[in-house]
Amino acid sequence: MCAEASSPGATLHPIATVGIVAKTGLQNAAPVVRDVVNWLEGRNLRPVVEAGTAVLAGLSSVRTAAASGLPDASDLILVLGGDGTLLGMARQIAAAEKDPPILAVNFGSLGFLTEITLPELFDALASVLDGRARVDERKMLRSRTVRGDAVLTEQIVLNDVVITKSALSGILDLSVSVGDQFVARFKADGLIIATPTGSTAYNLSAGGPIVHPLVNAVVLTPIAPHALTNRPVVLPETSAIRIQPEPSDGRTEAFASFDGQTGYKLESGDTVIVERAPRSLRMIRAASRPYFAVLREKLRWAER
Repeated sequence: MCAEASSPGATLHPIATVGIVAKTGLQNAAPVVRDVVNWLEGRNLRPVVEAGTAVLAGLSSVRTAAASGLPDASDLILVLGGDGTLLGMARQIAAAEKDPPILAVNFGSLGFLTEITLPELFDALASVLDGRARVDERKMLRSRTVRGDAVLTEQIVLNDVVITKSALSGILDLSVSVGDQFVARFKADGLIIATPTGSTAYNLSAGGPIVHPLVNAVVLTPIAPHALTNRPVVLPETSAIRIQPEPSDGRTEAFASFDGQTGYKLESGDTVIVERAPRSLRMIRAASRPYFAVLREKLRWAER
């Protein structure tokens, strides 16, 4: 399959209801939300606007839903904002019964995931409705934190799970296994477990590789490792990754964060287990901008 093709099975069902969510407080999105609602209603489609977004846009008569309820109420979700807004909605979709695709429009400064620009918005919507849209299935990860015999929490991420130390902590000792095989005991400021989609986020800043989003892999990247031989590793997505922080002294504190949106402190003896999530996230791609063009445009990739 060509690297720029959509992934197998990434199909769209007929669209009747479109959910709309904008970044909290993004005033520039207010008139766009109103225009989209009018555009949809003019085509006999039902808009459902996230409650805070409806207030932002001054819409009082439109159907609304909480962010957590938007996926189950929608056949497609339009996200207006930056990558953080998209990541937040991806987490809502992962927790919902339905898995509508996301069409993300960039209002941020970088917007690597929200690659569709505002001038492309209505053409992109039209392409979804008439079946021309290209769709990627982006792999997600499920993380469980186990303390004793209990699962403390379960999180789904599109980008990454990060184990890191606090600002005043010493270096972390992290024991890592993949499947039933011990990998290594890393001495580092932390560890990033990234999806191919997340390979261009924190993983890239920490010296990890860029991985095409359709590759079935997980990237393991130590953050500021004590040994220069501790290099990033690209792993198959089929095996669970187990990370056990092993504090070396009473001052060392380890934290787990998920897509940079939520997190908590780990205690001695906790185990973080990361594996492929049960389903992927479907994302509408920009028709005029293939993946490598996005790399060149957003990251100045391969430029002198």
